[in-house]
Formats: sequence, structure tokens, C-alpha cells
Amino acid sequence: MPHIELGNDLPGIVSLFAFRPETATPLSELAEVLLRGPSTLSRGERELIAARVSHLNSCRFCADCHAAFAAVQLDQGMPLVDQVRADPAAAPVSDKLKALLAVADAVQESGRAVTDEHIKTARVAGATDTEIHDTVLIAAAFCMFNRYVDGLATTAPDQAAAYTEMAHHITAHGYRDAVPLQP
Repeated sequence: MPHIELGNDLPGIVSLFAFRPETATPLSELAEVLLRGPSTLSRGERELIAARVSHLNSCRFCADCHAAFAAVQLDQGMPLVDQVRADPAAAPVSDKLKALLAVADAVQESGRAVTDEHIKTARVAGATDTEIHDTVLIAAAFCMFNRYVDGLATTAPDQAAAYTEMAHHITAHGYRDAVPLQP
């Protein structure tokens, strides 16, 4: 049960976006730019970073949403997402993505937990400054999104199909059109 009366039965951040459209606009625009905008990282890879950080933050709604969003955009689907959420260092992803996921893990712990070694490893694996920047910003933004969703005790669907339906909507329409989402 949400901590405040939201005036809707929508799940997670979608319920908060419907409650306060004025804050929904810049937040959904940030997600759109970070996760779907031009990048040398694929949309699926960026969603994977969001899913991993949300998993580490134990934010069920965001972890399950972004896992589904990543799965529909990655050839290896949910099995890969589950491997990354469990142990990114052992997952069958590129060394660059492993290094970026390690950076994201450090950001989730604390911005100050990112070390010169994390950055050096990412660069040696081929990560650009923009990819490192965007990884840090995705991880930081998802710490905020996760705390927003859980801090107001929003609801989360129990059915995996609800997240898959949302994933198809987001991949087709983007985050700017997230408010109408209903599982």
C-alpha cells in the first residue's frame, strides 16, 4: 500500500508519474536520454545496467521492469539478464560491459566507491569517456529512481507478463510515453 494517496492503481514509478506529471516530465526525459538516446552502448546494455543497479538496491519494481526491458532488446534475453543480475563478472558479456557493470556496482554502493582502478579497467576494456560517464549517470539515476519508487511504497505486479507488456510498450514508444502504462 503506497504511503500517500496517489489517486490511481498504476504500479511503481508510473503511479508517481501520474500523481505528479510536473515531475514526471523531466524524470522520463532523463530516462529517455540515458536509456534510449544516441550511444555506443546498445539500449539493451544500458537497460542491463539499470536492471543490475535496481537489483542491488532491492527495488523489485524497477529491477523487474528493466530486466524485462533489457531482455526484449538483447539476443540472449532473460537468461542473460538473470546471469548479469546474479554475477556480472561470470556473465557472457563483453569485457567492456563487465567493467562498466563493475563501475555501476561501485556507484550503487557510493559515488566515492568508484576507484581509479575501476576506470582504468573500463578503459583497457575499450570503454570511452562518454560510456563511463553514462554508466555512472545511469547508476546514479537509478539509485534515485529506486528510492523514489520504494520510498513511497508503490506497488509492483507479481506477474512476469505485466513487465513484458510494459517492456514492449517502452521499446516501441519510449519513456516519454510511460504514464499510460498499465499492466
